[in-house]
Amino acid sequence: MPRRVVVTGLGAMSPNGIGKKKFWTNTCNGISGIRRISSFDPTSLSCQIAGEVQGFDPSEYYSETDLKKLSRSVPLAIAASKEALHDSAIDLAQFNEEDFESLGVIVGTGGAGFDFSEKQFEIFFSNQKNKISPYAISNSLVGMLSSEISMYFGLQGQSHVLSNGCTSSTDAIGYSFNTIRSGQEDWVLSGGVEACVTPAMMIGFERMRVNPTHYNDDPTRGSRPFNLNREGFVLSEGSWMMILEELEHANRRDAPIYGEVLGYGSTCDAYHRVAIMPDGKQSTRAIHLALKDAKINKEQVDYINFHGTSTIVNDKVETLAVKNLFNSLSPKIPVSSTKSMIGHPQGASGGLGVSVSLLS
Repeated sequence: MPRRVVVTGLGAMSPNGIGKKKFWTNTCNGISGIRRISSFDPTSLSCQIAGEVQGFDPSEYYSETDLKKLSRSVPLAIAASKEALHDSAIDLAQFNEEDFESLGVIVGTGGAGFDFSEKQFEIFFSNQKNKISPYAISNSLVGMLSSEISMYFGLQGQSHVLSNGCTSSTDAIGYSFNTIRSGQEDWVLSGGVEACVTPAMMIGFERMRVNPTHYNDDPTRGSRPFNLNREGFVLSEGSWMMILEELEHANRRDAPIYGEVLGYGSTCDAYHRVAIMPDGKQSTRAIHLALKDAKINKEQVDYINFHGTSTIVNDKVETLAVKNLFNSLSPKIPVSSTKSMIGHPQGASGGLGVSVSLLS
């Protein structure tokens, strides 16, 4: 019999709330975290709004010296991970060597390290190469993220990063699920983080014409998934982390249980570098594979957390994908996209969606 996998702890660093409790309360109350960009002057941009984690203090987790070597994604991930561990009633002070070796880290991100890399290029092109960090290479790579989390907490189980765009943390959670189900690990710290609200990233998306340009004076209305007047996604940052754990392992230590992970499905359009297949076929198949893996039927689905980016194409294709599978059941299934309040945290989107679904 395959082992059962549950979620026993959650942590959230979100544009609309620091900490799981505030994040969830504000989400339920429809409070948006989208504002005019504050981390740099966005005046020259056509889209000047984003979802930044306001009031977050990285110095609570690292010294000023260390912060100069790190992407903002690292302290965000550490903060959410710390909350998830505490929420799961995991006391690292009581761990022995075997415990530290048993707990793995599998995390998803699209562009962790991008902000740090951008700063290093700024230094290089200003002819100050002697001021470039010795960590310019290692800490610009997405792969450093799980290593930093593992080092911070002393976790010596598996340590992996999945980085494949917007599905990164969805896949990280799926991989964690299969890792536990197969018996490779008893528990895994998983989820997603993103922190790439930077000038270069904003300009890149501006060139792709995927951001809203008419809401700079009314930021909270900029992200409007499935709305007739949607213009594009609002870039955001944040981290949503969780503890996935084998059921009997969780029960033995009386851990709190938010819910059970039943199935996982993944496909690829093999269609375009930045666009999705207009017919939604592979998106439909991914849902079908997840339901098949979970051994549940369509009638048992009682909520769908949409990716819902607020782009013209995504929202249309995602709707089509659900209708293709659920047919007449589609209008009866409650759906929503939390990105109306959060914006689009790219590779952390799956961590956000799973957290919202578990808290619902």
